[in-house]
Amino acid sequence: ESTGLLATVHAPYSDLNLASLNYPIWRESIRQTCCCIHHAADLTDRVTVHPGFVSPVGKLVPEKVWEMQKTALVEIGRYAEDHGVLACVENMISIRDFLCRYPEEILGLTEGIPGIGITLDVGHANTNGLVDAFLAHVGEVSHLHIHDNHGQSDEHLALGDGTIAWEKVGRVVARDYSGRVVIEGRTLEEAKRSLAAFRKWFV
Repeated sequence: ESTGLLATVHAPYSDLNLASLNYPIWRESIRQTCCCIHHAADLTDRVTVHPGFVSPVGKLVPEKVWEMQKTALVEIGRYAEDHGVLACVENMISIRDFLCRYPEEILGLTEGIPGIGITLDVGHANTNGLVDAFLAHVGEVSHLHIHDNHGQSDEHLALGDGTIAWEKVGRVVARDYSGRVVIEGRTLEEAKRSLAAFRKWFV
């Protein structure tokens, strides 16, 4: 409270899959996400949620994978609304089997689901070469994560240490977005440099 900063929370994702075709795993993925929302509600009204991924079996029936993902979000969204939280689905890095690597995917998946928003991760977008494509929709997102990389992997570098054109990003974000921004760094020293860059380019 003394800092004046607002908190956000990231839901668990390791070994979970909200698009799983294995029903017990799918149910457990929803349960852990909702459990996180329950506890996070004391701290924040924003919880970032990773979408699921396509399993080997899922590759045979991709339409079912998306159906399971959307059904999971409807349930999570209802739970989030009941707790005064917006569950924000995050765009993912350049790994082929992840859902929501493209703006059209995440916008289509989340549209019209109460309690569900979007977390735009600019670093993730850069690994897919889609920073500009996502920036075109920044006014539709509910939360923002920023960190840098060289466009190949999710390095979580300080702003300015990779290839993202932060001056351009900052200009668009300052114009079209008014929510919370989380700098996802690796060390406090890098966070300080990122904060200085943020104040230079985003404000």
